[in-house]
This record gives sequence, structure tokens and C-alpha cells, in this order.
Amino acid sequence: MIKKKENFLLENNISKSYFKKKLYAKDRTKLNRTIKNIYNNLDSEKNTLHILSKKFTLDFKEYNLKKFKKYKSIVLIGMGGSILGAHSIYSFLKQKIKKKFTFLDNLDQLKIEKIKERINVKNSLFIIISKSGNTIETLINCNLLKDKINSNNTIIITEQNNNLLNLFAKNKKILQIDHKSYISGRYSVFSEVGMLPAYFMDLKINSFRKNLLSFFKSKKNFILYDSIIKLSHIYNLKKIKSIIFLNYAPQLNEFLYWCQQLLAESLGKKGKGILPVVSPAPRDHHSLLQLYLDGPKDKLFYIFSLNLNKKMKVKNNIFGESFRFAKNKELSKVILSQKKALTKVLKSKDIPFREFKIEQISEEILGELFAYFVLETALVGKSIGINPFNQPAVEEVKNLTKKYLI
Repeated sequence: MIKKKENFLLENNISKSYFKKKLYAKDRTKLNRTIKNIYNNLDSEKNTLHILSKKFTLDFKEYNLKKFKKYKSIVLIGMGGSILGAHSIYSFLKQKIKKKFTFLDNLDQLKIEKIKERINVKNSLFIIISKSGNTIETLINCNLLKDKINSNNTIIITEQNNNLLNLFAKNKKILQIDHKSYISGRYSVFSEVGMLPAYFMDLKINSFRKNLLSFFKSKKNFILYDSIIKLSHIYNLKKIKSIIFLNYAPQLNEFLYWCQQLLAESLGKKGKGILPVVSPAPRDHHSLLQLYLDGPKDKLFYIFSLNLNKKMKVKNNIFGESFRFAKNKELSKVILSQKKALTKVLKSKDIPFREFKIEQISEEILGELFAYFVLETALVGKSIGINPFNQPAVEEVKNLTKKYLI
């Protein structure tokens, strides 16, 4: 069954064998209480989900940033949730953005060398983001680019405590914007972490928040409830080992990497978790589809597509009569046919999948997508008895890394 949303359609094709139907009604009653409790306390409780509240405020004023608007080139430095949200926004809405953005989200010597060679300090803004202010990779990249960074062309987003990045900002008199301590990085896209870069992309930052509460409303929350209950059973049953983000819309690639982190860090705990994998389509029809369709039935597919307004057409067929079916066909029609063929085979083989059909490109739609996955992930975590907001295992690796560098 498909329930139409204003901005996208979502269909869950998950067999009854993947969830316990007799518990469905009981789970729905419990989930309804949980969601009502979250909604009623959204404005008053300063926790991660407060980011969805209408009373959530950003720690910057546009008039304080006007002096930075002159920069035509922006370099974002961060790791994980500090940068994936902004990269998602840039990738999805790139056709609206005139400025050049570079995302430095790894220890990549070649990329750093290119930035050193090609970035003009007089025309470039650096935005450095780290919640803790002590992220090793971010600090190393800042060190490697120290000759480019100064108080006139740099903004730092971090917590206001005695972390290294905050102390550096004070020492160098660099503008520092607060990263709220109650919001973890992977949930921070609606905070300063995502909205400050969006502001410099000349996007309508208020529009991202337009539909954030839509899934709390009774007329639009059926799919959310249905999805959380079924996914919770899937996580508990442990039959599914991988979630494959099969993506037919390149504009959504970075958004899906954001989703990958969100699911992996939020729900991969206490022996539970499903590996999220981004799989570009139709390219991967020619590399992984054999395994997907004829390998172990231990995968859940999330299929993404986008209804593009711009139409590219195969006007002339240069390959003769036997290829005549391609003449005058829109590229989107070819992609749609490939996706329809795949979903039909998935159904025939009883392979579970969810289909997300994005209707158009806008700030509102991307904001609604972010909000949907934030809510769904947090509530699945609560339903399966884990804390979706921490990442204890990651901290162990961070501490050992510092030990090995001493």
C-alpha cells in the first residue's frame, strides 16, 4: 500500500515472515505512546530530537556573517556527522548553488595538496567543524592548511569548552559558533553544522525546517509507524544482515552516505545492527545484481529514485533497427524501466524492499527526508532496546589511536 506524501512516496514491500504480525497491534499502541511523549516534550526537553522543534534556535545571526558572503570558494573541514549533512545538501541542491564547495572529510594527501595549490586565500572561506573540538583528523587537516587559515577567512563550529579547536579559535581570534552539546554529530544537520554551510550556499535555510513535524501528524504518520514496527522486528530477528541503498538518483548519493552513518552508528550496538551499503544504480546492475537476486536472502533493499523535471532524450538511434526501442526515449524512462524490472523481480523472489520516490528537488523535500530518517532511526533504536544517540565502541578506537601516536 502506498500513502502519498506531499514530497515523496514510500512503499514497504516486506513479507509477513519478517515481522510478527500478532504483536503488530500491541507494538503500534506502545509506539503511539512513545511518539506522543516525544512530540509533547519536543519544545521543552533539550535532547537530540529538540532539533526538530519549532523553538530550536541557531547560534548565529545572518548579519554577523555578511562579511564572509564575499567568498566564492568554501572549504569545509570535518569528519562524519560534522560534514556529511552539508555535503548531502550541496549534492542534492547543486543546481541552485553558484559557489564552489570543497569537502575535506578524510586524511587525503592528494586532496590537501590540491587545496594548497589551487585555493586562493583572498577568495576562500574555511569552515571547520568538530563537536568535541578534539577530532584527530580535523585537527591534522587544520595543521596541514595552517598557512591558509586566519581570522578573516575562517569560522569554527565546536562546543564551548576547553577543547583544542575552541582554544585555537580564541587564540587566533577566529569566529566560533557553538555546537550544542546535546546534539550528536550524525543528528546535527538541522543545527549550525548543516545550516551554516547551507547559508553560504545561498539556500533558504528556513525552508529546510518547513515539514519537520509532518510525520507526527495523524494524516501523515501511517508509514512512519508501519516502518518502525517492521524494522524493529527485522533488527531483533537478525535474519537480515545488510541494508542495500540502491540509488537511481545520483543527486542523493551523499544523502545516502549520511544515512549510512546514521544507521550504522545509531543502531549497531549490543550485538544488533544491519550493515548499510550504498549501491549506485543502474551501474551496479552489472556488478552486484547477480548476488542481490540469487545470493543469500539476507538483504533489505532501500530503492531511491527522483522525478527530474529536466528531460534528456535519445533523439536519434545510431545502432539500427534492432535498437529502435531506444529512439525518442527519455533517459529517465530508461532508468525507470530498469527500476521497475528490478522491483518486479524482487517481489517475485520475495526479497524485502522499501521504495522511496522523491518527487522534486527543493530545500523542503530534503529537510523532510532528513527529518524522516532521524525520527525513524531514533525510534527503531528505542524499540529494540538500545541507545540510538551514543557510540561507545568508536571512542575506544579514538583513545587507542592517540595512545599509538604518543
